[in-house]
Amino acid sequence: MALSLDEREREFRALYAAHFDAVLGFALRRVDRPEDAGDVTADTFLVAWRRLTHAPHGPELRPWLYGVARRVLANHRRGERRRTALGQKLGERLRRELSARVPDTSDDVVQRADVTAAMRRLSARDQEVLELHLWEGLESREIAEVLGLTTAVVRPRLSRARSRLRELLGDESCNVLAPPGHHLSDRPTELTRKER
Repeated sequence: MALSLDEREREFRALYAAHFDAVLGFALRRVDRPEDAGDVTADTFLVAWRRLTHAPHGPELRPWLYGVARRVLANHRRGERRRTALGQKLGERLRRELSARVPDTSDDVVQRADVTAAMRRLSARDQEVLELHLWEGLESREIAEVLGLTTAVVRPRLSRARSRLRELLGDESCNVLAPPGHHLSDRPTELTRKER
């Protein structure tokens, strides 16, 4: 016999109230993370709502819900394994591509560690303009656009930040910081000053 929507909702609410704790406990004992137990429980009750007319009554209901939760959990684990496998494949591929594009020499690693440590000693304002210049390869006018400032404000700020960083690092370490094709210790020529 088909139930009306109101009867269906009443029956489901009663089922949910009576068995939520048991289903959640079942899931919590079988997963590594509590949030996964929440997902399994929610999906179990979604199946119960959809199959409400087929659900048993009385003492057989809880084992039926556990069976549903068990199948939901199996699906969850299969999905997790697929996501993990996909993540590993993507990670390996990314590592291969990065090693091909960004050769990693030990000297560069040491110098970059020095640079990172020195950058942390600068003010947040200096760090921001240097990161945009050195890491993103932006020039003063582009940095000004990113920060919502004028080039007249950014150019001296960048120059002062470069000087402070040069003082912290010493001239021998500065060139590792420069954007491709530039050297941190280079001074712009009169022509490049006018072009900016």
